[in-house]
Amino acid sequence: MKPGLFFAAAVALASVQAAAPAQAQDVETRIAGSRAVVKAFGEDLRAQLVAALKTDGPVAAIEVCNMSAPEIARDQARATGWSVGRTSLKLRNPDNAPDAWESGVLESFEARKATGESAKALEHWAVVETDEGRVFRYMKAIPTGEPCLACHGVDLKPAVAAKLDMLYPEDRARGFAVGDIRGAFTIEQPM
Repeated sequence: MKPGLFFAAAVALASVQAAAPAQAQDVETRIAGSRAVVKAFGEDLRAQLVAALKTDGPVAAIEVCNMSAPEIARDQARATGWSVGRTSLKLRNPDNAPDAWESGVLESFEARKATGESAKALEHWAVVETDEGRVFRYMKAIPTGEPCLACHGVDLKPAVAAKLDMLYPEDRARGFAVGDIRGAFTIEQPM
């Protein structure tokens, strides 16, 4: 090999090797950012739901989910420039329907939970090629907690069921037990 070609090959290899840690660092930064957004979203929503449940009961909590959850997602999206939302295999709001990638991740969450993993620990991320280019995608499972059962459990109070039927005529988000995967937070970051 000519010395000039060897040098060029060595420089190219060094560039690729240097890029790998930088890309890994970028992914780690994106994961950390996604976790922070999910944590803030979850804490804000949970605080509003618990407050509504304590003061006005489960029918008021339905209003919080109906009105506040989309607003929290929009606020997070405006603050980050990312797509931020929630989705589920058992939808309440059809506007939150999962795309093919999200459906696959949700199904993998269910399979992982079936092998004993805690729903609280389930998360997934990937760099995905789209028609618009590469994006970073992240999902974090939402475990069903005790307060969730008032609106997502098996035995709903008649007033709760009536309000859900009115707001969500195609509701499939009932019948959950504590620890079930209620759905997932989902984030898409442009790269």
